[in-house]
Amino acid sequence: MKSIRKFTVRAVVPARLGALEELAANLRWAWHEPTRRLFEQIDPDAWARSERDPVTFLGEIDPSKLEALAGDDEYVARADRERDALRAYLAEPRWYQGIDGETPRLVAYFSPEYGIAAALPQYSGGLGILAGDHLKAASDLGVPIVAVGLFYKAGYFSQSISSDGWQQERYPVQDPDGLPLSVLRRPDGSAVQISIALPGGATLAARVWRAAVGRVTLLLLDTDVPANADDMRGVTDRLYGGGSEHRLLQELLLGIGGVRAIRAWSELTGASAPEVFHMNEGHAGFLGLERISSYIGEGLGFAEALQLVRAGTVFTTHTPVPAGIDRFDRALVERYVTPELLPGVDPADALALGVEPGADPATSAFNMAIMGLRLAGHANGVSELHGRVSRRMFGSLWPGFDPEEVPITSITNGVHAPTWIDPALTALAERTLGTDDSEHADWLSPAVGDAELWAVKRQMRERLVGDARRRLAAAFVEQHPGASAPDWITRALDPDALTVGFARRVPTYKRLTLMLQDPERLTAILTDPERPVQFVIAGKSHPADDEGKRLIQQLVQFAARPELRERIVFLPDYDMAMAETLYPGCDVWLNNPLRPLEACGTSGMKAAMNAALNLSILDGWWAEYAAEDYGWVIPSADSAGDAGERDAREAAALYDLLEHRIVPAFYDRPAVDPVQSGYFERDADRVPAEWVRMLRTTLTRLAPELGADRMVRDYVERLYRPAASRFGAMVADDARAARGFAAWAAKVRAAWPQVAVLHVESGGLDQPAVGDELHVRAEVALGGLDAGDVAVELVSGRSTAADVLTDAERTPLAAVGGGSWEGTVTLDRAGSFGYTVRVVPAHPLLADPAELGLIAVAG
Repeated sequence: MKSIRKFTVRAVVPARLGALEELAANLRWAWHEPTRRLFEQIDPDAWARSERDPVTFLGEIDPSKLEALAGDDEYVARADRERDALRAYLAEPRWYQGIDGETPRLVAYFSPEYGIAAALPQYSGGLGILAGDHLKAASDLGVPIVAVGLFYKAGYFSQSISSDGWQQERYPVQDPDGLPLSVLRRPDGSAVQISIALPGGATLAARVWRAAVGRVTLLLLDTDVPANADDMRGVTDRLYGGGSEHRLLQELLLGIGGVRAIRAWSELTGASAPEVFHMNEGHAGFLGLERISSYIGEGLGFAEALQLVRAGTVFTTHTPVPAGIDRFDRALVERYVTPELLPGVDPADALALGVEPGADPATSAFNMAIMGLRLAGHANGVSELHGRVSRRMFGSLWPGFDPEEVPITSITNGVHAPTWIDPALTALAERTLGTDDSEHADWLSPAVGDAELWAVKRQMRERLVGDARRRLAAAFVEQHPGASAPDWITRALDPDALTVGFARRVPTYKRLTLMLQDPERLTAILTDPERPVQFVIAGKSHPADDEGKRLIQQLVQFAARPELRERIVFLPDYDMAMAETLYPGCDVWLNNPLRPLEACGTSGMKAAMNAALNLSILDGWWAEYAAEDYGWVIPSADSAGDAGERDAREAAALYDLLEHRIVPAFYDRPAVDPVQSGYFERDADRVPAEWVRMLRTTLTRLAPELGADRMVRDYVERLYRPAASRFGAMVADDARAARGFAAWAAKVRAAWPQVAVLHVESGGLDQPAVGDELHVRAEVALGGLDAGDVAVELVSGRSTAADVLTDAERTPLAAVGGGSWEGTVTLDRAGSFGYTVRVVPAHPLLADPAELGLIAVAG
């Protein structure tokens, strides 16, 4: 018999152990190992069953055990010490508080998903895990952030695999009372409820759940409240579920409702209003329209409010392909974006923000990323390569500018080391190096012996094998109710075999089944009796992606072959709990997407932090960090005639690397001289000396570069501080600068069709040689603008056969009156040389010359 409703009854914790409740209430336990060990000591088995979630754990623990511990003075003192350490962590100055100069008082961070801990399953993959790591690192650094998302009652989905290998989805309902959340309440105890207007006079209401992520407050909006009709209660039912209208409602709530939730939270806590708003992808783009509406209510016009919003907004794009962007039917958006929803905002002005460049404004889809970029004065991709891809992908927003000038920078993602580094590795650093900061430990130090490091790596591999066998057994019993798991599962995987990991979302471009291109060759690699290789694979495909599901099915069916099932396994229901053993337990991390479709791909970063070597296509983060000491590069077959040929060639390169470089390096000495081949045998202690040297170098030199602390520092210095400075300048004195800048921008746009470079002449060079000076004079029509409204530049560089300038440099020309500008450039290199003259807008508050998308170039 099934219950119709469930809730969590929490244990009554004795007063002497009150520190435990305080520690459980803050999600810092998700990455603070001493706190986790404190709970584990109470009941290790129950702690494991709770998946190391102290809230669940305290709800299920035998009260008698708590009563007994309350009499243990040593344990009580230890709990009190950890509570005091948490309080100090929350209050003491950290890196951010020591920055010289002005910094934002508060940053608002918006994301549709957050991967904080397995106990709070509000994430689907990399975007959410990145958001969670961003908050954790911001907390550790003391960066003042308030984050906003949605509370999905069924989270993403739980995955199981049918007997024929097909992915099946389940949506277990989450009980928020059993999660590390609390309702945002007013002083009288009533719950805060925000609402947004819907067509026809209806409203969508949401309560606000609050989570403490260290020093960061995370607000999650939940529509499952009595004030809503039944269909509206389900708006936040699941992550990335439902049809187009369902998704639009979620994104309206996230953006508009999220800004309103921050206002309510600020009023209750006395916190400063955010100076910077950061959109983690375009899902939260409507936040800019809500802020524009608010500023219009204070007396600004739309154009003035838009400039004020842009000044303090950061937009991060995570997709390298147009198909990955949310688009909505214009008529659908038009039905929802009304004056009732956004008072003071003309719907036509709002709709124009989402029109793709060159498209018919009356019929084109509403593009959330395009709106996000138009609302943000600062934008970035998530790796160097992705930044280049993004500048080309969105370049049409800035017509006439070369791709390298498109104002989208890049900040490479990072991962939160305390979350992802295995405790065994941290313990080794503490034991041998005297530091618990294993991310920055000197693993090249002789204090860490090869045998010790290798033993810890085997320990992590052994833990993965045990976890994998447990999961395989559970999956078998789920498929075959009443049956016992077969004996072969107890032999699946080997803690001493070379272990390759592959785990991520499963869209087609990530090529889950590239390894299956030549099944016979892969089988030979896996089943070599002397030097076996084993693969541990996991990943979820979107419920609507049948092509991705077919890839999973192919892989599962291949792995089910009797001769292979102990050497290649697919683990269902990939999540953060699985990842905690998967990354540390692998020796090699495989990534083989279609280049350049991987924006960043942080799974290989997590593996590297756990002494694993990468085997990857030069895409995402690996394209900028790859080195022989850190792993191997799979050559991209860019010259292939079609997709089939490309897959075949890249798979062959993968097999070659495994057979001729990776496997011999892990196991033994090849027949040829090791100095020439690069292969090294294991020493007398059965330690592969060269392999361990690579592990040391990865841990010492690569891992510190991959941390989320580096990433968040980059955001602060390169985006948050400039955005806050520009916003402060715009908003001061009743937004006087914003009003003036908007008027100036309107004047420039109106005049720009008449701006032109009329004539260019140069002299002084009969036979140009290195060191000579080129003098240039340009005649420019300004269309009624003043000379101070523009910058006239000489653009010079190498000229290709197609007369395209490369390695271009820009030299300002000076106004000399009468519509003339002059300047000089020194010829500092030999070879083909070309130049032109261009005109761009100029204003002290412009964040970038390309910001307005206006340029005039000599014909």
